[in-house]
Amino acid sequence: MINPMDLSGKIILVTGASSGIGRASAVQLSRLGGKVVLVARSEEKLNETLGMMEGEGHAIYSFDLSQIDKIEGLIKQIIQENGVLNGLVHCAGIAPLRPLGLTKGDFLHNVMLINFYSFVELVRCVSKKRNYAAGASLIGISSVASKMGDKSKIAYCASKAALDSAVRCMAKELAEKSIRVNTVMPGWVKTEMYTDYMAEQGDAPDAKKILARQYIGIIETEEIANAIAYLLCDSAKTITGSSFLVDGGFLS
Repeated sequence: MINPMDLSGKIILVTGASSGIGRASAVQLSRLGGKVVLVARSEEKLNETLGMMEGEGHAIYSFDLSQIDKIEGLIKQIIQENGVLNGLVHCAGIAPLRPLGLTKGDFLHNVMLINFYSFVELVRCVSKKRNYAAGASLIGISSVASKMGDKSKIAYCASKAALDSAVRCMAKELAEKSIRVNTVMPGWVKTEMYTDYMAEQGDAPDAKKILARQYIGIIETEEIANAIAYLLCDSAKTITGSSFLVDGGFLS
């Protein structure tokens, strides 16, 4: 039987692999035969993810991606210890809420640092000569927030919109290296962030609007992991510079 999402032999770096979409992606990529390099701040949580994965040869690296100037060294170490990369999935991200009156420069900078700047630096480093394999696929996790704003989400929405804009530029620049770059744009997903939000706002009008707008239902992390796996595999070799929407109907 042919598996169109076979990732056997591919080495894939996943950031934010300690929970949520990052954890689900690491697990699913391992099931599809990928060798996965997991990056997040918590070594304990990375080991928990590792224990859920299938296959052998995976690796974990405890690293704070806000240390932008040290990312190049991290990538160099990963390449030396694991081999050149076939894929990158940037799931690390933060989503703090703050109204406009409190959205000052340092707050904006901290959100952009993790959600956007680190992705650009990761792509810059991975796309260097001898760091990637031909046909490599690089993915950033965006959000429907890139297209639809909300109160107190200025920094978060802007960071996701920046991701979607950046990949369109990167795709054209990196095509000559046979590297594809895309984002996955989820709606509301059953992550810890969603659970916490609903615990606090479940009966509030805004929460009810979310549930009504995403009329097919709240998305499981495994569904996003499957979209990521598709964009990583050779079956998606002509998809680049796109934002792959998985939103339960949210933006329709």
